[in-house]
Amino acid sequence: MGVNELQGKVALVTGSSRGIGRAIAMALAEAGADVVGNFRQRAEEAQAVEREIVALGRRALTVQADISQAGEVERLVRTAQEEMGAVDILINNAGIARPQPIEEITEVDWDEVVDANLKSCFLMTQAILPGMRKRQWGRIVNISSVAAQVGGIVGPHYAASKAGMLGLTHFYANRLAKEGITVNSIAPALVETEMVTANPNARPDRIPIGRFGDVREVADVAVMLATNGYLTGQTINVNGGWYMS
Repeated sequence: MGVNELQGKVALVTGSSRGIGRAIAMALAEAGADVVGNFRQRAEEAQAVEREIVALGRRALTVQADISQAGEVERLVRTAQEEMGAVDILINNAGIARPQPIEEITEVDWDEVVDANLKSCFLMTQAILPGMRKRQWGRIVNISSVAAQVGGIVGPHYAASKAGMLGLTHFYANRLAKEGITVNSIAPALVETEMVTANPNARPDRIPIGRFGDVREVADVAVMLATNGYLTGQTINVNGGWYMS
């Protein structure tokens, strides 16, 4: 993959301050893209990522926003476009995991997880799409989870939210295929991030390969999807063999 394959493209990565989002933001920058990062709470970590991207010679911007709220999404996208230009690549990565016993999950828990993981994906996609459709070019990558396919180890609210992302992927990919816009999902399993290591049910022995994944192994796939114009409507399973399709 060429070092500058994404030269001149602007990527927006939600939840870019740590974990998979951080790795994807850095990998896109290494491939030549300018990057708009987003965070909800961790300003220092998000700004550190911005500095690292600038050190690579790319333009970078970081915007605080709670993307489960439509008004916050509108502000994020407007700021990105005003300061960085049209957004070519959208990585819907932001999300939360709330491991809970089934009997303890409340309506509030359900709403918060579904809003953070699924509603945010819808709101961001709707906000970015007009510009992509006008230019007849775009790449959208949704970071789902093996939980969408096998249920996972977090809870029904998490599994349902991640499965919903696959439904969004299929609809948008089908509808936009003739407009130069591809839409795909990545479904990781037990990648070594704070979200995973904080879950006592997450053990490497659940994975056929026998280890946690590395964030870079997910980021490499995101870059591939950003550079490929023929892959659309697909779910790429970066899961160590937990779910085989």
